[in-house]
Amino acid sequence: MTDVARLGPDAVTPVLLAALQTGAVFARADVGVLTLAGPGAVASMQGLLTNDVEKPGDGAFIYGALLTPKGMIVVDGWAARQGTTLTYTVPAEGREPALAIFTRSIPPRLARTGDRTADVAVFRLAGPQALAKVQTAGVAVPSGPGRVTVETVGAVEWQLARASDQAPFVLQVTAPLTAVTAVAQRFVDAGILEAGPAALDCARILAGWPRLGAEVDEKTIPQEVRLEELGGVSFTKGCYTGQETVSRLHFRGHVNRHLRGLLFDAEPAADLGSVIHQDRDVGRVTSVAWMPELRVSGGGRWIGLAMVRRDMDAGTVVRAGGRDARVVGLPFVLPFTGPA
Repeated sequence: MTDVARLGPDAVTPVLLAALQTGAVFARADVGVLTLAGPGAVASMQGLLTNDVEKPGDGAFIYGALLTPKGMIVVDGWAARQGTTLTYTVPAEGREPALAIFTRSIPPRLARTGDRTADVAVFRLAGPQALAKVQTAGVAVPSGPGRVTVETVGAVEWQLARASDQAPFVLQVTAPLTAVTAVAQRFVDAGILEAGPAALDCARILAGWPRLGAEVDEKTIPQEVRLEELGGVSFTKGCYTGQETVSRLHFRGHVNRHLRGLLFDAEPAADLGSVIHQDRDVGRVTSVAWMPELRVSGGGRWIGLAMVRRDMDAGTVVRAGGRDARVVGLPFVLPFTGPA
């Protein structure tokens, strides 16, 4: 069972949205941090993750998921490769399932499984000025998207990972838990807006990025929630758990539902429920958020994400949460135009 992620006007303020659009925001991420260390760490992860951890080489930072043998998503996350150690950062609710897969699937002689969740803090930064402001703070950032480096900042070791261009955040910083205050202060001093977890969820919804427990449940296949579009699946690597289903859909079939955006004509009801089109149940709403209009005081509109039948093309008008809504492609394009 999944929950609807809902962000109201108190969570998405004009200041926050402006920083996401034109400035820089940072927030502490609610995640689990797992490691694989040893001579077989890369090969072991290669046999589990939907993406390729071998081809990008040392210093890679990639997005991918762990699947069931039938190709359903168990957990998604970001893998950082540094020498013979892989760090896999996952949503907090996905920590235990991911740890169980590693423990069950990887022999200790190949790689040791570790859990650093209680020892580190993970910050994520978003916004077009994020990289420049971090550099202004005297911190070197990775040379390009999909790369990870380690820097010593004020006698503290930071892992800095730069996400892909499609990701809802620009930079992920992992530091010792004891350094939380110092890391946050350095960002604030550089002019980066400090925010709560809602900021990261807002960026995620705008990017059309799925979230475990909202868009992703125990029956979700990677292509249904855009993992292929988001660069989270490799079709050139060797075998991995669940590959048969993913490859068959890619080369010979299609999914029956997919993730799309919704533009509401008014605030949807608290109980969102199903998406209805011509008296048919065609899907479910998974996330909604209020997006303020930066140029009009008090203005704005509600947007959302929904899992809908694949024949619900962009432009289709549906009924969700007691309101009309227009189906749109992802990611969302700002400013939003046209009524539902």
